[in-house]
Amino acid sequence: MAGKRKANEAGSSNDLRGDVLRVLGVLKVATADQIQRLSSPHLTFRHTQKKTAALRKEARTASHRAAANDLRRHGLSVDGGRTRAGEEARLLTAAGLAAAAIDLDREPEEMGGMPKSAGRSGASHAMTVNETVIALIRPKPDLGQVAGEPTEARAAARAAVDAPDGMGTISSYATEVALPVKGTWKNPAIGSARADVVLTAPEAGVPLLFIEVDNCTEEAVLIAAKFDKYARFFKRKEKDTDGIEKAMWRTRWSAPKWEGYERVHPPVLLVFHQAGKRNARNQMQKVADLTRQHWQGKWTEDGFHSYDGRIPIVATTLELLREHGPAGPAFWRFGRDHREPLREAIGNPRRDAALARRRAEIREEQRRRQAREARRPVCKDCGHKFTDDRWAAVDVRDWSQPPESHPHLCEDCQHRAVAAEQQAQADACERKEQERLRKEQEAAQAARKAGGWLSRFRA
Repeated sequence: MAGKRKANEAGSSNDLRGDVLRVLGVLKVATADQIQRLSSPHLTFRHTQKKTAALRKEARTASHRAAANDLRRHGLSVDGGRTRAGEEARLLTAAGLAAAAIDLDREPEEMGGMPKSAGRSGASHAMTVNETVIALIRPKPDLGQVAGEPTEARAAARAAVDAPDGMGTISSYATEVALPVKGTWKNPAIGSARADVVLTAPEAGVPLLFIEVDNCTEEAVLIAAKFDKYARFFKRKEKDTDGIEKAMWRTRWSAPKWEGYERVHPPVLLVFHQAGKRNARNQMQKVADLTRQHWQGKWTEDGFHSYDGRIPIVATTLELLREHGPAGPAFWRFGRDHREPLREAIGNPRRDAALARRRAEIREEQRRRQAREARRPVCKDCGHKFTDDRWAAVDVRDWSQPPESHPHLCEDCQHRAVAAEQQAQADACERKEQERLRKEQEAAQAARKAGGWLSRFRA
């Protein structure tokens, strides 16, 4: 124990320090409360018998506050000021970010930048980004860790476990990611976009999702202008390590080789938090109107919209996201008139249904062909299957044509059989003719002999 105290003066374990490193490596700035809810959600359901909410929060975040203090003593983190709610925010130093990259198994270039004003002005935007990530992940508590807690706490933990799943883990997310319209990933040119959050959760059906967060403080026209940058970035092409030119985003993120991700740009989710003076719903509608050229599809004869070269833009509020999670009806796809779960909102259900019908028709046609092939006659002589024309010619159900002479033979074998029969008939006729001539000759010879004997008798 003494050795542990010497290595980690605040008394934290290496696991707790790793939790703080990973969370701050992704979120860049966070409170102990946010770190705890992401990495040890079971602690949310402990210390429930403390008298006040403040005391309960202090108790459940004590371990991660100690871990953050240990990281600070080792030069891996620094204090990041206080949020508007008065909570202390934590930041990683350059050395801490490098250590987090190792824990997250990411290259330094993949770690993203630091959020603007991260340690000043209450970090309100960064806090909303963090809450968005937590609402998307919906961390599940370990029920075994709350077995000794009061009944109400265990019931609340069970309800959290039974609630619909979220998407991914903390390592599925990245924040402050540059999307260069020119320049490189490491040194993007001026005018490049910077995604608040990037989610990669292929196991949840979301291979790639860009997320923008707004506290309802920014004008709609400025939010809409971001999509001009997104469009330029999505259209940018670059040669990959295999020498093949492809969309630049594909050189960093993988997505299935599905035509939906080949022709349609990756989706963008807008999350509005009703913190500022602007109304969240009005903001959604204004941004939708201003970005129509980027998301509006074209109706096809197959009964669905085609979004070739378009960006699927989806919007929600942080309140709806917290209430329903990504699997609930919290998301409005620009151009639609109802809310849907995230996967349906970023997808194209009508197109999927049309393609499913087409695939079903193809399968049915293949089944019919296979069944028909199973009935196709086989030549009794050479064993080859009949052609369609030959099959039709020997079909006894067609009374409009004369019956075939050799319905059990293919066309070539029939020709040979007919030729052989004709040759046999000719040979038989020839033999008959030869036999007739022979008999005539024998009769003539017999007549001549009979005439010679008669004349001699008369003499």
